[in-house]
Amino acid sequence: MSAKQGAPIIIIRKRVAHHDDEHGGAWKVAYADFVTAMMALFIVLWLLSASEKVQKAVGGYFLDPSGKGRQTGSTNAGSGETLTLKRDDLKDLKEKLEQVVRQVPAFQSMKNQIRIMLTAEGLRIDLIETEHGLFFETGDPKPTAAGTDILKALAAELLKLPNKVAIEGHTDSRPYGRSDYSNWELSTDRANAARRVLSGLGMEESRISQVRGFADQRLMKKDDPTNPSNRRISIIVRNMGLDHQEETMAESQPAATDIPEPAAAGNAAKSSH
Repeated sequence: MSAKQGAPIIIIRKRVAHHDDEHGGAWKVAYADFVTAMMALFIVLWLLSASEKVQKAVGGYFLDPSGKGRQTGSTNAGSGETLTLKRDDLKDLKEKLEQVVRQVPAFQSMKNQIRIMLTAEGLRIDLIETEHGLFFETGDPKPTAAGTDILKALAAELLKLPNKVAIEGHTDSRPYGRSDYSNWELSTDRANAARRVLSGLGMEESRISQVRGFADQRLMKKDDPTNPSNRRISIIVRNMGLDHQEETMAESQPAATDIPEPAAAGNAAKSSH
């Protein structure tokens, strides 16, 4: 064996420097800062051209980003218009109204016809009819004496609240029987009659958010559309600021573009000759 064969084998590995590991990520940070700055610029430009209500709504979010104000029912400046009551507050109000209604002399005959429940819109109070009426005479938009007493008892408590109120009228699917007066008119007139009772007891008109007539389009018993319980008046104690939010959303919708009018028939005739 020669000397060359006995010599150890030496392997030399060259390390190639990766410059990207040292400073290749710096451009990414700079680019991210640039994108963030551009986004902030676009938001500022959009807010400058937005309506005052939209600006208040955005400002309210930054004043209360966690939403704690909406949960506690506080009235922080700038965000007070978008606040809602705590669910516990609505539960307390529900219990209070139930106690008040029980004190009405006619309650025993109608206790199964009054339903108070929490919904996404707020606290909903349904006054549900029977076969023989109860809150309204059959086919009549005028409240009965018992119906008026219940509305007055509810109004006494609702007047203590700052919340706005919506009133709904509903009918069953039986045709009204007149060509000039349908369930649409009846449901709306009954809701308006309830509104007049509340207003007559001191509820300001500005607190009446909406008066709705649904006819038979929102049946409680869809499998039995002529059931008397489909006839009802509903009073909704709306969450604080809900009207403002709906108005803001409506104003933020893009305006409908004008549809060009078709060419006149005379112009078309001229072009064809």
